[in-house]
Amino acid sequence: MLPSAGRLQGPPRQTRREQAFILEGRGLQETSELTRMPEGQPAAGKPQVPIRDAATVILVRDRLSQPRVLMGKRGSRAVFMPSKFVFPGGAVDPADARVPMAGRVGPVCARRLAEAAPPERVHALQAAAVREVWEESGLLLGAPGDWQGTVPPDWADFSARAHLPCAGNFRYVFRAITPPGAPRRFDARFFLVDASAVVGDPDDFSRASDELSELQWIDLEQACSLDLPLITEVVLGEVADIVTLEGPPECVPCFRHDDEQLEILRRRAMR
Repeated sequence: MLPSAGRLQGPPRQTRREQAFILEGRGLQETSELTRMPEGQPAAGKPQVPIRDAATVILVRDRLSQPRVLMGKRGSRAVFMPSKFVFPGGAVDPADARVPMAGRVGPVCARRLAEAAPPERVHALQAAAVREVWEESGLLLGAPGDWQGTVPPDWADFSARAHLPCAGNFRYVFRAITPPGAPRRFDARFFLVDASAVVGDPDDFSRASDELSELQWIDLEQACSLDLPLITEVVLGEVADIVTLEGPPECVPCFRHDDEQLEILRRRAMR
């Protein structure tokens, strides 16, 4: 069985779901920038590592019967999470905020994203999620449409497919901030997306870059047998709990790692 976040530690899931925790404003300076510095002084001899906004996509197939998720292996020389199996995802680029989109997340997910991000960053997070899936897996999440004006270089291949990025069926399900001490730090938002949104063959990874190897659809119950980062294990547990549900989840957990203890913070859904 997959370990859900509620079974990793602490009180039972229902008890913790009844608690309201506020993360935003604790340890981060919220600005309109895509990169920001944590508050406080860095440890002696250690430079502060900026925190970059990032988007990660959990693509799932056959979610009502035998769910499988798309994962790939990072290179052994990667600075961040080398040799680990992860979901497609990466940092937000400045150009992502200006990319036209054919569809965006629903109102509940948009509201939750906007709790700690200005409108342009909410847009950029969704665009970045689509772009990262395209770059790392070669799978296209979009709808037919024409691009107007100058296409950003990182979007040239995508736009050549005569599609606009679309996040219309994305569900915002998790948030995680890389702990202090890591060589790179990200404030990552995780989106759960049904593979039916993929344009074309979901098994065709021929257009993928070399960022991820061994791309595969793996049974959700077997995914924890891979070499995973801790945060990915936590997210897999959360996904196992909500994968068959329709619409936004009851709440969006936020994973925060402090210097002395690790917390999984839950927040009530906005009504």
